[in-house]
Amino acid sequence: MPQLNPAPWFIILVFSWMLLLVILPVKVLTFILPNNPTPQNIQKPKMKAWNWPWY
Repeated sequence: MPQLNPAPWFIILVFSWMLLLVILPVKVLTFILPNNPTPQNIQKPKMKAWNWPWY
């Protein structure tokens, strides 16, 4: 490939990066999830102290 003219390959590279960085993220971010995640309980459960019979 070094024998080829780099001008058309550079344009192909630029357009492919434009596709990946501009068009595709917009399409992915407009995707709506069927089930919205619900927040979980943020309170930590109280832990009981261990009873060590040999201590």
